[in-house]
Amino acid sequence: MFRYKSMEELQEKLAELGVSLPAADTADVLREPVSAAGLELQNRMVIQPMEGCDGNPDGTPGEQTLLRYDRFASSGAALIWYEATAVREDGRGNPGQLSIREDNWEAFARHADRIRETAAKKFGRAPALIMQLTHSGRYSKPQGKPAPVIAYNNPIFEKDKPIDPSRIITDDDLKALEEQFAEAAKLACRAGFDGVDVKCCHRYLANELCSAYNRPGEYGGSLENRTRFIRNAYRAARGATPSGFVVASRMNLYDGFPYPYGFGVAKDGSTVPELSESLWLAGALREAGLKLLNVTIGNPYVNPHVNRPADMQPYPLEEDPLMGVARMFDCTAQLKKAYPDLTVVGSGSTYLRQFQPLVCAGAIRDGIFDLAGFGRQAFAYPDMIRCLREGKDFDPKLCCVTCGKCSQLMRMGSITGCVVRNRFYTDLYRQKLAEANQK
Repeated sequence: MFRYKSMEELQEKLAELGVSLPAADTADVLREPVSAAGLELQNRMVIQPMEGCDGNPDGTPGEQTLLRYDRFASSGAALIWYEATAVREDGRGNPGQLSIREDNWEAFARHADRIRETAAKKFGRAPALIMQLTHSGRYSKPQGKPAPVIAYNNPIFEKDKPIDPSRIITDDDLKALEEQFAEAAKLACRAGFDGVDVKCCHRYLANELCSAYNRPGEYGGSLENRTRFIRNAYRAARGATPSGFVVASRMNLYDGFPYPYGFGVAKDGSTVPELSESLWLAGALREAGLKLLNVTIGNPYVNPHVNRPADMQPYPLEEDPLMGVARMFDCTAQLKKAYPDLTVVGSGSTYLRQFQPLVCAGAIRDGIFDLAGFGRQAFAYPDMIRCLREGKDFDPKLCCVTCGKCSQLMRMGSITGCVVRNRFYTDLYRQKLAEANQK
């Protein structure tokens, strides 16, 4: 369990585990302004795309969506990476997932204005906004029931119950989907966002295709084929939007599943990270115009210890959670070393609680990443960045405790937020548990 009272205790444990994490004496670097991918940011702090599952049935932001982003806007983060927004109906991961279309983009324009106005009233300056565009693939549930769209059947996930082959997306449909990412990017631009993220992580469709070694046709087999979709979707989005509009990506460098079902992994049957293919893909996107890359690893549905280290997981812990944090930082460091000109957003450090700012500051100092991303921590402690802006330390009594209850709410088909720190979600969680116990 996380019981570290000082950075010295934390570093002693890391040494005992045989791994290391950077650490700075102060978090001052996080408050520095920086130019990133053409965006002039007032600090180096980013709200990661944290989905609330609280949109309206038509895909527009709902009441709780608006309130959640009011909290994010009031945090003082220079960049808000707007949550997963589906590019078409069958790609929605739940009935409350946002989805941008020709008939609803104006609602997103109003939301972007509200976020900027909220921040400007507090800080005199608005954050940059990047919309994450997605197709949920095997995790699609547009009507609340599983309706998977898969790249291939994966025995690690399906075991002895393969998904009906009719759910495997065709090459022709993938080509159409590439253009739908471009259309969604145009709509996000029209709505006033500063950029979009062509999402390729966490085993949603674009990321799953990267490991489609055994898929026939244009989108499987070779590295060029397996990455064809994300490269084409990226180029389509880039070509459909003005030059000053940011087209970024949140990308898995490593999935954590053995070959031939994992990406960024050694081909010896282990789950050891081997990033040559991931780095090749990052380089290909860079050649296509990518300047901003948000790094992550793992799959929150199947191996959450990889990308969401925590004291407790829905299975016996395979390792000390600090090992997971160190792995994330090591993968990110390899990317940044390969492409020092890319602006990289770091992830996966919420487990560090009150020591997160010092470790992130150390990572920036050491050239591991350029911008510090705050995900689960932002759910629990939306005032954290304002505290940093004011030169204060994180309050350990307000930090995310990585209990996983926000994810559990999602699994129960509910809207989600921090169960521990926000009474609204505490009551909702109790309600959902009671409903489940009555069934």
